[in-house]
Amino acid sequence: MKLLRYGPSGAEKPGLLDTSGRVRDLSGIVPDIAGPTLRPDGLRALQALDVDALPLVDGLPQQDLRLGPCVGGIGKFVCIGLNYADHAAEAGMPIPAEPIIFNKWTSAIVGPNDPIQIPRGSVKTDWEVELGVVIGEPGAYIDEADAMAHVAGLCVINDVSEREFQIERAGTWDKGKGCDTFGPTGPWLVTLDEIADIDALDMWLDVDDERMQTGSTATLIFKIPHLVSYCSRFMSLQPGDVISTGTPPGVGMGQTPPRYLRGGEVVTLGIAGLGEQRSRVLPAV
Repeated sequence: MKLLRYGPSGAEKPGLLDTSGRVRDLSGIVPDIAGPTLRPDGLRALQALDVDALPLVDGLPQQDLRLGPCVGGIGKFVCIGLNYADHAAEAGMPIPAEPIIFNKWTSAIVGPNDPIQIPRGSVKTDWEVELGVVIGEPGAYIDEADAMAHVAGLCVINDVSEREFQIERAGTWDKGKGCDTFGPTGPWLVTLDEIADIDALDMWLDVDDERMQTGSTATLIFKIPHLVSYCSRFMSLQPGDVISTGTPPGVGMGQTPPRYLRGGEVVTLGIAGLGEQRSRVLPAV
């Protein structure tokens, strides 16, 4: 299934994408794509539905029908740094011995086509296409062999980052990662039954139609089951928590000379089978 949330910001309704690319309304079935809906029993109940019998929503998604973040009520937005071997090389940093964990604040989360707002005082706003892992079954100290049973599905994330705030302004990476609008999420949550090989997903990002990032989950240093297990050592994972798993090479910081967003650009990105995002960048105010 491809689960989604549609409608005005802050008033999104749950839905799913049918085989013709139209949105079917789930608001009579579940309150949101969140919490218990994402647990295995909740997903099985949705999979048993007759999709063609569900109400058809007017408009085409990402055209004249706004999509919100594909998961509602996200409790934790956990991110992994330097998790692609080729990106670590680009950044001139050694391969980490263990996953690097940081956080994006949930106030950063926006829909897949909502604008990205450059924050006041920013001089180094950057882009990062990433694979997002959405937790379904809660747990702590999860065995790696059991980790995928705790995953509801996958989604596309743009881990927008302000590099000066992140690296040069003292403190942890979180300072440059959690600004408002720095977490476009979606367009949809894709359940694992639709994904043939989680370790071979092509991903890309364009700025104004210029290809900047090209990569694949094949070059992940720490694979998804390990990340789920590892994160669960330090926090319990709850339904709707999101783990953003790192970015391939081609970020602005890695260009020669470095290149950053100033406002007016359009950033387009996607992952094979998981959909695309398209966001206009607004200048700082």
